[in-house]
Amino acid sequence: MDEQTEKRIRLVLLDDHALFRASLGCLLASEPDFEVAGECGTSAEALEVLKRSGVDILLLDFDLGSEKASEFIANSREAGYQGRFLIVAGAPDARSSALALKLGASGIFLKSEAPDRLVQAIRLVAKGDVWIDPKVIQLLVDHYPQLQDQRFDGALDERERTVLLGILGWSHQ
Repeated sequence: MDEQTEKRIRLVLLDDHALFRASLGCLLASEPDFEVAGECGTSAEALEVLKRSGVDILLLDFDLGSEKASEFIANSREAGYQGRFLIVAGAPDARSSALALKLGASGIFLKSEAPDRLVQAIRLVAKGDVWIDPKVIQLLVDHYPQLQDQRFDGALDERERTVLLGILGWSHQ
């Protein structure tokens, strides 16, 4: 195995829309440091791919047809997947966003953004960073008014508070 292959970020795509999934797969496969290890239309397919191959990041939508991303994240963790999740969503809501982050998603990227920003987000998440679209951050702040006063009253755990405050540029008190 050459050095180039060793450094590749292995991705799995999970989305119930075949055209989007195929288009995203072509886009990501064109990046020299990405390898698309699977394109899945169902959670069951994705769990099988996760069992068979080492995957760094699983990209998925909030709405997977009959299942939600939060259910899939929980199920894949129970199945032993230790990699990262990056939500790639069209229309996020505060509750789904907060739950996905609480369950361990490393980021939320909006489908309305440019492809080169997605590539950037994947690379950051692969390094262990968090990527949350500013519109999602605003949605969370608007939905959870206690964030505006930097008082959390148990709404978020310590890790979530630290990440969110860092993203917002506020000091942790």
